Amino acid sequence: MRVSLTGTWFLVALIAVTVLAVIATLVLWSKIPGPVPVRWGSRLVMILVCQATAIAVVAALINTSYGLYASWSDLLGTNTANPNNVAMPGPPASRAKFTHAQGGTDAGGLLDTYFHGTRSTLSGQVIVWAPPEYNDPAYAHTDFPVLMLLHGVPGSPQSWLENGNMPGAFQNLVAQHRSHPFILAMPVINPGSVDTDCSDIPNRKVATWLAEDVPDLIRHKFRTVSGPRGWGLMGFSTGGYCATKLPLQFPHVFGAGAALDPDPLTGDPDVIYDSVLREHNSPMWLIRHTQTDLSGISLFLATSKQDRDSPPTYIEKFARYANDAADYGSGVRVQTMVVPAGGHNYNTWTSMYPAAISFLSEQLAAPRQSSLQKR
Repeated sequence: MRVSLTGTWFLVALIAVTVLAVIATLVLWSKIPGPVPVRWGSRLVMILVCQATAIAVVAALINTSYGLYASWSDLLGTNTANPNNVAMPGPPASRAKFTHAQGGTDAGGLLDTYFHGTRSTLSGQVIVWAPPEYNDPAYAHTDFPVLMLLHGVPGSPQSWLENGNMPGAFQNLVAQHRSHPFILAMPVINPGSVDTDCSDIPNRKVATWLAEDVPDLIRHKFRTVSGPRGWGLMGFSTGGYCATKLPLQFPHVFGAGAALDPDPLTGDPDVIYDSVLREHNSPMWLIRHTQTDLSGISLFLATSKQDRDSPPTYIEKFARYANDAADYGSGVRVQTMVVPAGGHNYNTWTSMYPAAISFLSEQLAAPRQSSLQKR
């Protein structure tokens, strides 16, 4: 049996080894034979073993909580995922099967699937949560808007459940009348563990995966509001970068995006090496150069004054670019928020939910009468 890096058994084993190391040190401390240098050297080794095992337990807890490394190959840098080899198996959207997912602060409506996108040729996990109203007989002929939640890198769709307090935090906002109900869709944003900043690059079309394949899956399986006013994005860190750029690249799909502590909006040179390709996929370039009508797009960008990874200058400069672009008719509506304190972490991001989700609820359509009956 292969032990998962993020699995419960691995953590239990580490704790057990730590306890045994402490017990062995206590038992053997005064029983080590030999001259003084040997005894002191042996005791030093025992102390170091106790410290190393304790640090390993803490590291495993942090990794599981924040999704820093998803597998042993990811941790060791031996991941064999090849951007030039994207043959990824899985059923197409029409045959994808949803099973009940585990996790989250309200797992009752969580569904999980793995499917193959026919347009991108990529495959990956998608977790979906339908609000209680979706299965209420009174809403049997109602279509619901969709909010796609984009995790950071490293990370996974489960990051929203385990650390992002979803979907419970969202339900609380609906109960407080700060948002109308959405279907929440949480797709993997780096299929095959290859990060492209949610961009289409040669031989790996991640933007197509997120803007065409994943929406096709959700439309096929759920009653959804059609058109860009029925689809929004929210993400943190790398996911925030993606939530900013995808509406600019696919305004016919997404009507709004909310970015929480986004990565640099000029693109990451460590992710896309080609400077021209990186620039043409960056929100800073898209806001000025996209030829498509962007007048229906609304963006919310938030960060903290204390966030060194996503300083306020990132979003403030982008907002100025958006205002300048408005003079040329782009018409993108941008709202920014800078909170006084908080780091690049889930505590900060969850504190931004009320403002971000309320903004998205205002910009996107509410549930509405179905145009045609679906399953």
